[in-house]
Amino acid sequence: MNLKDTLEVAGRTDKGRVRSSNEDYIGEELEIGVVALADGMGGYRGGEIASAIAINTILDELRQTIPGIGPGEIDESTGYSRQSIAARESVIKANQTIYQTSRSQAQFQGMGTTIVLGVFHNNKITVAHVGDSRMYRFRDDELKTITVDHTLLQELIDRGLYTPEEARESLNKNLVTRALGIESTVAVDIHEDVVFPGDIFLLCSDGLNDMIEDKEIKVALKAFDGNLGETADHLIEKANERGGKDNVSALLIHALKAFPDKPSWRSKLTRWFT
Repeated sequence: MNLKDTLEVAGRTDKGRVRSSNEDYIGEELEIGVVALADGMGGYRGGEIASAIAINTILDELRQTIPGIGPGEIDESTGYSRQSIAARESVIKANQTIYQTSRSQAQFQGMGTTIVLGVFHNNKITVAHVGDSRMYRFRDDELKTITVDHTLLQELIDRGLYTPEEARESLNKNLVTRALGIESTVAVDIHEDVVFPGDIFLLCSDGLNDMIEDKEIKVALKAFDGNLGETADHLIEKANERGGKDNVSALLIHALKAFPDKPSWRSKLTRWFT
């Protein structure tokens, strides 16, 4: 399903005020309803190589798999849509490629990247993520974080040892517990959610949400009233005004209308004769 007329997208990425290079990478493929953002880490050029490998591998894999998925196909062993399984497998493939590259080229040893990925299909979104890059959803004047950071600090919050407010002041908030390319295998969090016309999704690297509080992100989304490009520019400018301590990226997606799966001619023919 081509979603070019269904999803409006605007993405911005910036190296910030401190870093000498940009290790963030964003990508989209609206013909198959895919958006993705990666935040690389590690060594000379390692981070930018890892994030680029992640996005390009994922898009390449999903270009091959998603068009072959029929309307409403479900994976019987998990209960997830076939799109969700394809998303998870594409991230696993990216992890393997980054890990093998780092093992075979000494200058890239230890490189890795976070990933947050959205696949839009059948009035739903599949979210797959590893690390601390986030996805937010803005709906009916409410901003909701729909990913959970894979960080040491988030684990401490979950155990009740920190409040979210205390966590913002911690010096350890960027210690990720999961990333692509660090180990030969990786656990990928996936979940599915319903999408309604008017929903706005924000994918961002931690260079954004470390500098700007969620309530300020909400204010920006309201203030620019659906102008995604101006919203992304404003968010990055605000993060840089606060110090721009890291690379900062924002990828905004607006669902303009419903996008239900349409039955194929084969399924229509089957129903006609049964």
